[in-house]
Amino acid sequence: MASSVATPEAARKPVLLILHQEQSTPGRLGRLFQERGHPLDIRRPRFGDPLPETLAHHAGAVIFGGPMSANDGDDFVRREIDWIRVPLREQRPFLGLCLGAQMLAKCLGAPVRAHPEGRAEIGYYPLLPTEAGRDFAGEIGQPWPSHVYHWHREGFSCPAGADTLATGDDFPTQAIRVGPAAFGLQFHPEVTHAMICRWTVRAAERLRLPGAQDRARQIEGRFMHDGRVAAWLDAFLDHWLSGPSRAAA
Repeated sequence: MASSVATPEAARKPVLLILHQEQSTPGRLGRLFQERGHPLDIRRPRFGDPLPETLAHHAGAVIFGGPMSANDGDDFVRREIDWIRVPLREQRPFLGLCLGAQMLAKCLGAPVRAHPEGRAEIGYYPLLPTEAGRDFAGEIGQPWPSHVYHWHREGFSCPAGADTLATGDDFPTQAIRVGPAAFGLQFHPEVTHAMICRWTVRAAERLRLPGAQDRARQIEGRFMHDGRVAAWLDAFLDHWLSGPSRAAA
């Protein structure tokens, strides 16, 4: 059972989880939040769910990935990007994963672009912490995993005023921190074995993209690297959930 450093008041609050497809799940994150005593407030703005005007009644918010682009003109994409100003303004815990991280960058004026050579990151790839990222690892008391799971064809630049915490090869910006409580991760620490199996079957055509790993290599990568990802995520979430108390200190 994971331990929690969240305050009793925060532990009673739900975590807002923003998903983008009817069958999407929060994966490992959902279980970890519930273990820490947080109900899950799952919303899908793409299908008409509203977003709150304040995060005062939530412990934090997570925007997950999806097959769409942060550059798309769909109304729900624009609304989600604009809505990110709520947790930023209130300095409440916010986490963007893959598409969610790209939305965070776009909200702050940074570009989101495809790789110039059309390459994708689909599978496990090395993660290289920056000096700021090594300092952050010291804050949470857990080193970064050496490899993390990806499923994307676009990346983002670090916005002005944010810190790059980790880099990579084909997509240099892998993790950013904005203010005391907002983070964007280009990778998917929430992914489970079942999710990898489902994605590699339902979207098998994407495994032919330049740079993508085949299904066998991805499953092998999970056995090799997921233990370190899970340990890092557990420490990260305790730190992330304490965001309101840190900001108020």
